[in-house]
Amino acid sequence: MRGRRFNTQATALTRQGRLAVYPSSAGQEACQVAAAAVLSERDWLFPSYRDSLAVVARGVDPVEALTLLRGDRHTGYDPYRHRVAPLSTPLATQLPHAVGLARAARLKGDDVVALALVGDGGTSEGDFHEAMNFAAVWQAPVVFLVQNNGFAISVPLSKQSAAPTLAHKAVGYGMPGRLVDGNDAAAVHTVLAEAVDRARGGGGPTLVEAVTYRIDAHTNADDATRYREDDEVAAWRAYDPVDLLEGALRGRGLLDDDEAARVAREAEDMAARLRERMNEDPVLDPMDLFGQVFAERTRQLDEQARGLRAELDAVAEAAGAPEQEDAR
Repeated sequence: MRGRRFNTQATALTRQGRLAVYPSSAGQEACQVAAAAVLSERDWLFPSYRDSLAVVARGVDPVEALTLLRGDRHTGYDPYRHRVAPLSTPLATQLPHAVGLARAARLKGDDVVALALVGDGGTSEGDFHEAMNFAAVWQAPVVFLVQNNGFAISVPLSKQSAAPTLAHKAVGYGMPGRLVDGNDAAAVHTVLAEAVDRARGGGGPTLVEAVTYRIDAHTNADDATRYREDDEVAAWRAYDPVDLLEGALRGRGLLDDDEAARVAREAEDMAARLRERMNEDPVLDPMDLFGQVFAERTRQLDEQARGLRAELDAVAEAAGAPEQEDAR
């Protein structure tokens, strides 16, 4: 429920001009939350651009998770602290990175597992093939979660792949493939937990395909009515992952009206805090561009930093402001 509220609030922030863009994962919350929940503190999450909810569920501050989409920085959080790779917009490039980290962990004797998220469109990229192939050859402790939400922007899965399922692709690479209902939170959690345990135990990689649906448009800049029918969206809205989980919990006596109301209040409180903090104008220092590039800055970066510092000082002097400190 908090994940759904996060999605609706972030979407609203784009309309208010507080976010440049937001790729909503509304309808995919079961995949997003389960992906974060199955990992131990020492494991790594490798998200795609649509996975900011998974990043938040992993423990990253919501404002920091949205910083990239706000356009303030390349990434707003410390990947090492949270064990979450940076959110980025290129398709599937995070997959080889996940394999590399998992392989390195195994060589070091660590029992770290990498969980890499990707959409169905990302499986059409060469990075997907390379990551799958190397992961299987090296028996790397990595789990690939493909969130098959039906479309790669406007391209349906039927025009991307002729395979019976995307999970079938695992066979050709020499790893297990699992197909799961991506709107069933408990099922997604169970399948991912088994794959993570298998990887941690030395069993190698697993490809998991979760069949779900992207309720909202690709981003706020997309007109989804041009390539899909309202009836299709309505049918998937009726199979909502939040409603399914609530119904299952109520049916087992694990959730009542009071508890549901408490969670709803928590979600509203979270959204209110996010609105308030996102309405604060960020204080940005252009010199920060040079701070997170190399552990030791190169001569070329030093030269660029001095040039930018000179330009900033010249602007400040022209405006009658005191000169700022030297870039170094």
